[in-house]
Amino acid sequence: MPGESPVVTLSDGLVTLRPWSRDDAWFMAEANADPAIRRYNGSHDRQGHPTPPLSIPDAEAVIDQFALNWRAFAATGTPSGVAFAILDTRSGELVGCCGVDDWTKEDVAQFGYWIAPNARGRGCATRAAILLTRWLFDVGAARVFLTIVAGNEDSVAVARRAGFEYEGTMRAHGVWQGKRCDVMWFAALPLEWAMRRPDEETQRATRRRPCRR
Repeated sequence: MPGESPVVTLSDGLVTLRPWSRDDAWFMAEANADPAIRRYNGSHDRQGHPTPPLSIPDAEAVIDQFALNWRAFAATGTPSGVAFAILDTRSGELVGCCGVDDWTKEDVAQFGYWIAPNARGRGCATRAAILLTRWLFDVGAARVFLTIVAGNEDSVAVARRAGFEYEGTMRAHGVWQGKRCDVMWFAALPLEWAMRRPDEETQRATRRRPCRR
């Protein structure tokens, strides 16, 4: 049916990305209470003070909005605001989220990701970033970029392992708890990203090691 939410599933055999379901609300609410997720991925006011953690009804409302964004993508071909739940393919365990923050009129896409505390260090974020980037290029992105708060070394490592190029740092671009912070830019272009040659660390994280303990 026109406008129906499309079913988009991406997988490399170890990590699977699929649209969020209301049944996942408990996981989203639990993960949103994690200090690192609230620090780098949660909503903040002008002074960088985080909003209260999501309740399960709050998480359901977020997931409902994701569903609306998927239907808009079906109608327009522009995936702004769509989001995937990240799963360990073998166990079916929910481990995180990645989604498209913005898609400009010039076909430039920005995305972000977070991983639940008990799933960190398994290579899940790197795999998810690669899968999502490949999909964004497949649907027409001319450029894909990430912004990462300086000091978030784990996220910087993910961007580098996934094949993104560091482009520079915007000084005093963000605010956290009333203090200005620098924000780093990483980006990928279709041709150079397809031709990237992962280093040994990337290969270990994205090919040899399963995304589970």
